[in-house]
Amino acid sequence: MADIINLAPVRRSSMRGFATHAPRNTSRCDAAALASINIDQWRDLADRAVEPNAYNLADWELPLDATARDRTNASALTTCTDVPSAKSGAGALIGLIPVVSAWRAYRIPLPVLVSADPYGTLSTPLLDRDVATETAVMLLHKARAIGQHALILRNAALDGAAMKALTAALDHDGLRPHIMQTHVRACLDATQDADDLLRDALGVKKLKELRRQRNRLAEQGEVSFQVARSPDDVVSALETFLELEASGWKGKRGTALLQHDGDAAFIRRASPALAERGQCEIVTLRAGTTPVAAAIVLRHQDRAFYFKLGVDEKFAKFSPGVQLTLDLTRHLCADPAITLADSTAHPGHPMIDPIWRGRLAIGDVLLPLRRRSYVVPLAKAAIALRGQMRSSARRALHIIRKRQDRNT
Repeated sequence: MADIINLAPVRRSSMRGFATHAPRNTSRCDAAALASINIDQWRDLADRAVEPNAYNLADWELPLDATARDRTNASALTTCTDVPSAKSGAGALIGLIPVVSAWRAYRIPLPVLVSADPYGTLSTPLLDRDVATETAVMLLHKARAIGQHALILRNAALDGAAMKALTAALDHDGLRPHIMQTHVRACLDATQDADDLLRDALGVKKLKELRRQRNRLAEQGEVSFQVARSPDDVVSALETFLELEASGWKGKRGTALLQHDGDAAFIRRASPALAERGQCEIVTLRAGTTPVAAAIVLRHQDRAFYFKLGVDEKFAKFSPGVQLTLDLTRHLCADPAITLADSTAHPGHPMIDPIWRGRLAIGDVLLPLRRRSYVVPLAKAAIALRGQMRSSARRALHIIRKRQDRNT
């Protein structure tokens, strides 16, 4: 994939009616605290967003920002129209990007804003679909006016409408985005027939083996797939998920949500709040009364997001995570409101990649805000070096863990 995304230039006449000039006061950062944003306006913007991203919904971000481990106290670049809205009296919110400093994101002391970590691996911003490019222009001008030289979006959808709008906005100022790293991850085309999709993805032989495993699992009790949608049902199902996640390898590594009070508080607040608006489901696979796998699935507009999966590893020989994902695939394909499901998984994920054969291009994108800025090459070099060091550390840790596993 090319390092630079190119789009046709934006006509200045299309900016008419919008305050695209930079704010006068550049002596302080005008990025707002997330908690200060009107939640009704935020929700309205999400309904109008040019591209869905459940991880930037108000009912996800606000609980996250309040208590989640290492993710609290983010700020947000926002922009509004000049026309007062009926709900707040202020101009309607038309753009929002949660951000932190480059120092906080990378420990790099440069005037660069970085998309805040939303826990899920997607930072696509919310831009009003009717004025997406104009909104992008205003957001970038605001970042520039508060002294920033670049904005970095981590794990952004490269081919989506939001990135196209941001690219067009940069082109308006004679600038171009730089892709710092890119990968593809699994997604599901939920407009297809589920049985046809699974047969094409896995083949007849693999499906037969999975049916055999499911029949063996049924010897433990009737296998059922349950979907919790209402806030009360989600609250109950969430506890099942949290216990399953903490019982497995994530619990052993200390990364399960239940193992940190702030993370647990965040997900316990976010899930029912999203369910209240039809934006969260928790799916559970049971053998009799025993839960063997559960997952949190977020929804925004016509897209689903497969957030996290927890399994009871005592049932590992029956592939409970795969069995749940097969049922989830059928569930999503049968839902006319969903056209695509984003796995939000790491590239090459051994469980989801063979089942969901669609691919989404995801990457870290640097949006320069000034021409001939000395900061941009410095930021790119420093982040690349940091990435190499972290990769080396992860490889070493992986080797250590494998040796430990062999010795236990």
